[in-house]
Amino acid sequence: MFRKEKVDSLIKRELNNIILKEIDIFPGILVTITRVQVSASLFEAGVYISVVPEERFNETFSLLYRHVYDIQQLLNKRLRMRPVPKIIFKKETKTMEAARIEQLLHEIDKKDGEKGVEKDGEI
Repeated sequence: MFRKEKVDSLIKRELNNIILKEIDIFPGILVTITRVQVSASLFEAGVYISVVPEERFNETFSLLYRHVYDIQQLLNKRLRMRPVPKIIFKKETKTMEAARIEQLLHEIDKKDGEKGVEKDGEI
């Protein structure tokens, strides 16, 4: 288990550097690798990405997939492990879910705050 976590972290760090320095991402777009999950066999790595603004996700995802071979080759050269897991880009949904939950909690707090003001005014 410890080795898998180290491989996850190593791949995430190297892919961040590769995407930042080697891939021309569209202007005004922020690509974040949120997590990497390497399979138990270490043959595949699910690379979860999020894109800001969200509306530009599909075109950014296509760009990454068009360059996946180049990214994989750079990763193969940088890592001293064999085999290097095959990169599989995936859309990160957990951050969007967390943002939605946070927004709902904020709305509830706002409503509770308004109710508290009304009750205080009545006393």
